[in-house]
Amino acid sequence: MSLQELKEKLWKAKHLVVLTGAGISAESGVPTFRGEGGLWKQFRAVDLATPEAFARDPELVWEFYNWRRELIAPLSPNPGHFALAEIERRIPHFTLITQNIDGLHKKAGSTNIIELHGNLWKVRCTRCETTSEDLSMPLPKLPSCRSCGSLLRPHVVWFGEMLEPKVLNAAFDAISSCDLMIVIGTSGTVQPAASMGIQAKRNGALAAEINLEPTPYSDVYDISILGKSGEILPKLLCRKEE
Repeated sequence: MSLQELKEKLWKAKHLVVLTGAGISAESGVPTFRGEGGLWKQFRAVDLATPEAFARDPELVWEFYNWRRELIAPLSPNPGHFALAEIERRIPHFTLITQNIDGLHKKAGSTNIIELHGNLWKVRCTRCETTSEDLSMPLPKLPSCRSCGSLLRPHVVWFGEMLEPKVLNAAFDAISSCDLMIVIGTSGTVQPAASMGIQAKRNGALAAEINLEPTPYSDVYDISILGKSGEILPKLLCRKEE
């Protein structure tokens, strides 16, 4: 199926679900912290983003997350983010599921967002679990809860932690009722997000992906378009073939 055919399916959709991964944010300059580039000081990022690391040295983990916030704060949404926000305004029922924690979808104007892995700009109390947005930079070395005074942690899902059940349920509820799902910028290797497009297809939806490289599910999806989402998604806004 071609890009033009995806356009036609898009504008006939009654409920569109979009899943985004690191690929769409990478086009805005957000690092993935995986592979060779995933180093901060002498630490591997994946070793700091764990509950064990936070229990052992919360000040070090907060230093890392303050650095990440300062790194991402000046970055802007790219044309792919803005295109999705515009599509949301035009589609009767739109749900955006994202694995990204950078907040760029909200910056671009998207509103119905399910953040599978949390949000870098939110904090959560380790005791009373009060969650709030805090855009301050930098946060204190050991930030405390305004409600009970206990230590705050980043409101993100760390390696070794389960996704919040209510968040995951909301995502699968949306997938169960959509007639079109587009998977954008994901490697197709991190569960449960990796299988969400397949689940939508099993439920009768048309499933498409937009990614720089083929994924394990490229041959299973109805449509697979290779390229930058920041270049492809804006083309979906044009009804006529280009």
